[in-house]
Amino acid sequence: MELSEQSIHDVIHPTAAFSSHRLNGDDASSSVGLAEMNWQTSSLNPKNRIDSLDMPKHPLWEIDGCTAFGGQFYAVPLFLDPMRPLRVDVFIPEPSKLPLNIRELLDVDVTFHTRDKERISRLGLTRHVLRILQFWVTSMEDPRKIYKNLPFGSRIVLQNIPINISQANIIVAPSHALEMQLLSVPELEAFWGPDIRLPPCVDIGEVAYMSQLHDSVCLVNIGGRVWIFKALTSYPKYLYHELRQLLKISPHPNIVSQPAHLVTKKCSFGGKTAVLGFTLEYHPPGSLRDLIPFLQLHGNVGLQDKVKWAVELSSALVHLRENSKTFYPDLRLDNIVLSADGSVVMVDFEQRGVWCEFAAPEVNAIEYIRLLAIDQEIPESTSAHYSQLLSKMLPRWEDMGQGEDYRWPSDGYNIPWSCLTQKEQESCEVYMLGRVLWCIFEAKSAPQRAAAWLSYRWEPIVEFPDYTGRTPGPLRDLIDRCTRGRRPGLSKHIVREGNQLVLRRLEGTGMSTPEEVQDTAKKWWAEEIQASENWLHARLRGMERGDWNENYYDRPSLREVHAELRGFAA
Repeated sequence: MELSEQSIHDVIHPTAAFSSHRLNGDDASSSVGLAEMNWQTSSLNPKNRIDSLDMPKHPLWEIDGCTAFGGQFYAVPLFLDPMRPLRVDVFIPEPSKLPLNIRELLDVDVTFHTRDKERISRLGLTRHVLRILQFWVTSMEDPRKIYKNLPFGSRIVLQNIPINISQANIIVAPSHALEMQLLSVPELEAFWGPDIRLPPCVDIGEVAYMSQLHDSVCLVNIGGRVWIFKALTSYPKYLYHELRQLLKISPHPNIVSQPAHLVTKKCSFGGKTAVLGFTLEYHPPGSLRDLIPFLQLHGNVGLQDKVKWAVELSSALVHLRENSKTFYPDLRLDNIVLSADGSVVMVDFEQRGVWCEFAAPEVNAIEYIRLLAIDQEIPESTSAHYSQLLSKMLPRWEDMGQGEDYRWPSDGYNIPWSCLTQKEQESCEVYMLGRVLWCIFEAKSAPQRAAAWLSYRWEPIVEFPDYTGRTPGPLRDLIDRCTRGRRPGLSKHIVREGNQLVLRRLEGTGMSTPEEVQDTAKKWWAEEIQASENWLHARLRGMERGDWNENYYDRPSLREVHAELRGFAA
C-alpha cells in the first residue's frame, strides 16, 4: 500500500476502524498499464522525459530539508546575503497525488518519510524543484523583490510539477493570517504579568539565517554568535506556550536554558511589532536520536556514558515535576541533545506529546478517543459518541483545540495529559523514560523501526522490548518495571517497507496487498479502541467511587528510577 495522507487516516490512525474509504492498488497498476500501451503517455516517449536533473553551475537556491509528508521544502535563496530567517518555504501539490510517471522519475514517494538535507539532496524531486526555482528567478530583473515586505511564514507555491520546468505555475502567497495571530511584547506582558520576565528583543533584520534543522528550528547568527531560532509558521499558540514554559522553569543543567532573545518583526498592517520566536543556546553535537547509533557503530560510547546520560535525564525529569510543577509529554531521543561537555539537555517544551509508539497506554487510550472525536470523515454519530466520552473526562475540551492563535489564560493544549491527575502524569513520564532508557542502552534511534512517516538514518533491527547484549540485567529489570502495561503496537502487524505499508509477516516477499493491510489495520484498531474505551470507563467509575489507583500499572516513581540509576552508577 502506497504511503499517503489518506493511508495515514485509513491505516495508521484509529480512524482506520471506521473508515469507509477503500485503498487498493488498482489505480496505480492501471496507470502503469496505460503508460505502456499509450505512446502519448509512455515514459519511452522523449517528450515525457525530464531533460536533466543536474544542478545549475551557479545555483540561486538550495534546499535544507522538507516536511509535511514531502509537500513542503525549506528553500533558501542564495541571491540574498545575508538571508533573514523569514521561513518562506516552497510548497508543492500533495506528492502522492502527482502523476505516476512524475513520482517514479523523481523518487517522489521517498520524501514522504525522509526529511533531512543530506538524504533528500540526492532525490530527483529535490533537484527538479531547485531547477524550477532557478528557471523562475532567472527571468526576473531583481528576484530579491520576492521577499520585500513579505510577512513571516509566507509561501512560494508550485501549483504543478511539470516535466518541463518552464511550464511550472508558481505563486507567492503572503501569510497575512499568521501575521495577525502573532503577538507583540506588550500583549504578552499584559497576559503574563510581572512574574514572567521577557528576554531582550532583537529585530529580524539583525538575524542572519544559517540553516534549517527541522520544521520549527533553524540556526542563526546574531552578532557573531550562533543560536537556535525557534519559530512556528502555523499554530503560534504552541510557540507562546513554550516560551512561557521555558521562562517559568527554574534552571537545571540538563534542561535547555531560558530563551536569550525574542526575535521581532514589524508587521505590514497595523504597525504591530510581533514576536516571531525566540533564541536558545545551540548545542552542536545534536540530538541523541542520530548520535547514539553512530557513536555505538564506531565504538565511541560506553556503558559509563549511557549511565551518565540516564542519571542526568532522570534528574531533569524529577526537577520538572518537583521544582517546576509541570509535566513533560514529549520524551524521546529527538528532544534530547548532547552538549559540548557530553551532558544531555532536554529541549522542546511545546507539550504537544508524542506518537503512540512512544507514549504510555494511558495517554494513548485518551488520544485515540480524541482523534475519533475530532475526525470529520468517520460517521458523525461515531465521533459524537467519543466526544461525549471525552467530555466526561475533560469538560469543554473542545476549547483547547479551537483556533491557531494564543489565548490567555492558558495552561497548554494537550488534551490527553490534561485529563490525567498529577500522579497519573508522573506514571506516564516514567513509562516514556523507560522507553528512552531502552534506546540509550541499546543505542537505537527509536523503540521501533520503520515509522510510517519518518525514516531514521539508522533503523533499529532489534526492537523494544527485545534486547541485544548491551543492556545490563539490573537495567533491563528497571526498564521492564518502568514500562509495565505496555501493549503491542500496530507496527507488530504493519510496517513501512521502503515507500509502502506492508504486513510485517509478508515483508520482503512482495505479496502484501493494500486490502490485507487495510483489513488488518481495521481489525487491530477496532480491538484497541474497544480496550481503550473499556479502560477509560473503568477509570471513570473508579474515580467516582474514590478508589481509582492512579498508578494503575504499579510503575516506580521518577525519584525511585533516579535513585536506582544513581545506585547503578556508583
